[in-house]
Amino acid sequence: MLLERDSELARVGAALSAADEGTSSVILLSGPLGIGRSALLRQLPCVVRGTDVRVLRANAAPMERDFAFGVVRQLLDSLLSGAPQADRERWAREPDRATGLMFGADDIPSGRPLAHDTPMGDSPGDAGADGIPGGAASEAALHGPRSLLADISEHARLLILVDDLQWVDIPSLRWLAYLTKRLRGLRVVLVCTLRDGDQGAGHALVREIAAASTEILRPAPLSRDATRAVIRERSGMPGDEEYVRVCHEVTGGNPLFLMSVLLGMEARGYEPTADHADRVRALRPAALRERLASYLRTRPQAVRDTAAAIAAFGGHGDPGLITELAGLDEIGFGAARRALREAGLLTDAREPRFIHRVVQDAIESAMSVAERERWHAAAADLLYRSGRPAEQVAAHLMAVTTFGRPWSVIVLRGAADSALRRGAPETAARYLRRALLGHRPQDESRARLLIELATAERGFDPEACRRHIVQAMPLLTTVRDRAAAALRIPPPLLGAVPPSTAALLRGVSEELGRPAELDGPAREMALRLEARLRHDGHENPGELASAMERLRELGEEPPLGSAAERELMAVLLFSGTLTGGLTAAEAARTGGRVLEREPATSAGAHTALPLVVITLFAAESVQDVGSWLSTEQQTRWQNATGADSVLLLAERAFVLVSQGRPTQAREYVERAMGAAEADWREASIMILSTVALELRDPALSERILARALRRRTAGLALTAALQILQASVDAQRGLRPRALESLLACGRQLDVSGWRNSALFPWRPHAIGLYQRLGDSRSALRLAEEELAWSTAWGAPAGLGRALRLKGWLQGAQGVPLLREAVAVLRGSSFELELARTLVLLGRQLGTGPEAEAALREAGTIAAACGAPWLVERAEHGLGTASAPKTAVLTRSERRVITLVGRGLTNQEIAGELGVSSRAVEKHLTNSYRKLGISGRHELADALPA
Repeated sequence: MLLERDSELARVGAALSAADEGTSSVILLSGPLGIGRSALLRQLPCVVRGTDVRVLRANAAPMERDFAFGVVRQLLDSLLSGAPQADRERWAREPDRATGLMFGADDIPSGRPLAHDTPMGDSPGDAGADGIPGGAASEAALHGPRSLLADISEHARLLILVDDLQWVDIPSLRWLAYLTKRLRGLRVVLVCTLRDGDQGAGHALVREIAAASTEILRPAPLSRDATRAVIRERSGMPGDEEYVRVCHEVTGGNPLFLMSVLLGMEARGYEPTADHADRVRALRPAALRERLASYLRTRPQAVRDTAAAIAAFGGHGDPGLITELAGLDEIGFGAARRALREAGLLTDAREPRFIHRVVQDAIESAMSVAERERWHAAAADLLYRSGRPAEQVAAHLMAVTTFGRPWSVIVLRGAADSALRRGAPETAARYLRRALLGHRPQDESRARLLIELATAERGFDPEACRRHIVQAMPLLTTVRDRAAAALRIPPPLLGAVPPSTAALLRGVSEELGRPAELDGPAREMALRLEARLRHDGHENPGELASAMERLRELGEEPPLGSAAERELMAVLLFSGTLTGGLTAAEAARTGGRVLEREPATSAGAHTALPLVVITLFAAESVQDVGSWLSTEQQTRWQNATGADSVLLLAERAFVLVSQGRPTQAREYVERAMGAAEADWREASIMILSTVALELRDPALSERILARALRRRTAGLALTAALQILQASVDAQRGLRPRALESLLACGRQLDVSGWRNSALFPWRPHAIGLYQRLGDSRSALRLAEEELAWSTAWGAPAGLGRALRLKGWLQGAQGVPLLREAVAVLRGSSFELELARTLVLLGRQLGTGPEAEAALREAGTIAAACGAPWLVERAEHGLGTASAPKTAVLTRSERRVITLVGRGLTNQEIAGELGVSSRAVEKHLTNSYRKLGISGRHELADALPA
C-alpha cells in the first residue's frame, strides 16, 4: 500500500505525456534511508497509460559494482524479454547495436574513449580515477544502446527505471551520463533513485547525472493520517488515537521504521490500543537494527566514528565533545554529521540526536564489548577533563568493567548524591555499588560508602539497607558515627522489628548514653535512638505504659524545637493514642504543634512523622492535616518519590473521604494503586485501608488487601487494619458469621497489647452491627456500651457520634434521645457522611412528622453532596411516596449544586469549586428549580429545609 505519493506519481505521468510530444526528461527520486524510494519506483509502471510505453528496469547492488555494464545489461534484458520475436531476431542480426550486451557477449566493442565523457582527472586511454579502463567506455559501447533506444522510441515511449543510482557500476554510470546528454530525438523518461548521505552519491558521474535531471522528487514522511491507514491495513482494525500518535512520533513518518515497529508489535501479539502505546516507545525491532547495522558498516570511517561517538554519549551530546571523541576536526565532523542526517539517522536538532533508539542499538551491535568499553572510557575521561557534572561522567564509568582512574570513586559518589537529590534512589544505589567494587581497603572510607548506599536503599530495599549498615558498623571508629549509621535504618512504623535491628539500636544507645546527660548533636542522636527504641516496643503493654510516663514527664508544653524532639514526641503521642491514655483534644493540640514545626521537605516515610498524621486522624483533627498538606503540597510533591509519594496519596485520600468527597478520595487511592509494591509501607496501607472502609467498595477493598497481603512480614497494627477491612468485605458478601469471628479475634489481639482505642481500629462498631443482624442483641448492646465509654473518654466527635448512633439504633424508639444527641455532636465534626447516616436513622425512628421529614431531607442533601447514592436512597425511602419526588428527581450533580447554594456560594464560586463553567451551574440550578416547583434561591429553604 503506497500512501501520500500521488504527487510524485502524477509528475512522472506528466513527464510521460510530454515524452509523447518528443520532450524527454530525467527525474531523480532522492531521500533518506527507508523513505520509500524503491517502493515508489516499483509503483511507477502503474501510471503508464496506453500500449505504446515500454518499461525498462534495473536494480543496482553493492556486490555487483564490479560487473561492467551490469545495469545496462538489466535494462536491455528487460527490453529483450518483452520484445516480439521478430524484433529479437532483427537485433541479433545487427551486431553494431549493443547486441553483445543484450545477448551476453563479453567482447564489448572498444575504441577510443570520448574526451567529453571522461571524468575530471582521467586521461584518454588510461585507467580513470575509478579504476575502470578508459577503453571500456568506447564510443561504440556507449552509442550502441542509445541507438537501440532511439530505434524503439520511434514506435513507443520508454520509461527507464534505475533503482539505487549510488550503487551502479562505473561503465553503466558512464552510459547513463552519456544518455542524459543525448535525449534529443528520443521519447524517454529516465527515473533514478538516489539515497541521501551515501558515499556513492558523491561520485563525479552520479553528480553529473543528478545535475542533468529535469526534476528532483523528494518523498515526504508519512502524515499521521497515513500512519493511521497503515496501522489499519496491518492490523485489520482502527488504531486508538493515542497509539497512532505515538507510532507517528516514534518513527517520524519514515515508512521503513513504521513497518518495522508494526511488525514487531504484531509479532508480540499487541493490538493497536492506547494501552500498548508505551510498548511502541520501548520497542527496538531486531530486523531494523540489523538493517541499520549493515548500512553503517559500509560507511566511511569518519562517519562510523562519528556515529560511535554519538552513541557513546547516549544518542545525543555536545557537538564539541563528540567531535573531540571521534578524533575529527570541525570540517570532518560536519561532513560526517551531514551524511548521517541525510541518511535519516539524525534529527535536525542542534545537538546530534538519533531519530530512534534502535539506531544506537545498531551502532553498538556492530562493536565488540571491548570496543564499546573503549568508547565509554574515552568519553568518561573527556567529560571529567571538561568539568562536566558527575552524573554525566558516572554514566560512562558504569559501562566500563575496569577501574584505572583514581577519581572514579569520587565521581560515582558525587553522581549518587545528585541522583538522591533529584529523587532517584535506585540510580544512586547503582552508582554506589559500582564505587564499592573499586574500593578494596576495609577502612572507614568504605564504611562511608556503605552508609551512603544504605541511605539510598532504605527507600526501596530496607533489608539491604540494614545489611549494609551492619557491615559498616565495625569499620567506624567513634560512637557518634555508629549512632548516626544505626539511625539510617528505616523504622518499620507499624510493623515487626527484626531482633537484630533492635539489639543494634539498643547497643548503640547504651554506648552513647542518656539524652539528659548529653548536649548538641550527641543529644539529638540519643533522643532519636530513644524514639526508635520506644516505638520498637509499641506492641508491648509495659513499653506503652513507660512511654506514657515519659510523655507526662515532658509536661503540657513539651519541647519541639529540634527534629529529634519532634520524632520522640510523634512516638509518645502515638503510644498515648493506641492506649487511649490521652484525650483527642490533647493529642490534636500537641500533634498540631509538631506539624507546625515540621519542614515540608522531610522524607516522611523514613521518619516517625506519619505517626503524628495517624494520631491526628484518630483525633479527627482532619482540618489540621488537610491544611498542612495543602500548604506544603507543592514542595512536598516535588520532593516525593516512591514510599513518600504513596504516603502523601494515602493522607490526601483520607482527608478527602473525611470531608465527604469520596470521588476525589478514590482518585488518590487509584494513583497509589499504580505505585510499586515496595513503596507500600505500613502507615500507607493502614491509612488506605481506613479509606476503603469509608468508601464501602468491596472490589477496591479486595485490591488493597491483595496488594498488602503479599508483604512478607506485618506487625499487629497492619494485621488488625487488614483484618477489619477483610471482615467488612466478608460482611458485604453475606459472610456475616465469618466476618464477626474475624473481628472478635482482632479485638482480642488488640486488647492483649493494650490497644483499646477504636478510633484507630474500629472493630467494635462493625462487630456491633453484625451481632445485631445475626440476632444477638445482648452482645451487640454490651459492645455498644463499651464503645460509648471509650469514645466518651477519647472525645473525638465523629467517634462519639457513631457510638451514640449505634446504641440508639439498638434501643429502637427509646434510643431517639441518643440519636438527637449524636446529631448534635456530629454537627461539630467534618465527617459529614456520619452525620447523614445518623440523620437517616433518626428520621426513620421518629416515623412521621416535621422533625422526621426535616432529618431525612437533610440526610439526603448531605449524602448527595458527598456522592453516596446508597444513603440518598435510604433517605428518600424514609420520606415516603408523598414527599419523595422533591429529592428523588434531582440528579447527583444538581444535588451538589443545591448544597453549595445552601452554603451561600455564588454561581462563580460554585463553578470554581466543582471545576465547571458558570453556564453549567446555571443550567443545573434552572433544572433544580423546575423539578422542585420553585422560582429561585429564596424558596430553597422551604423546599429543602436542610
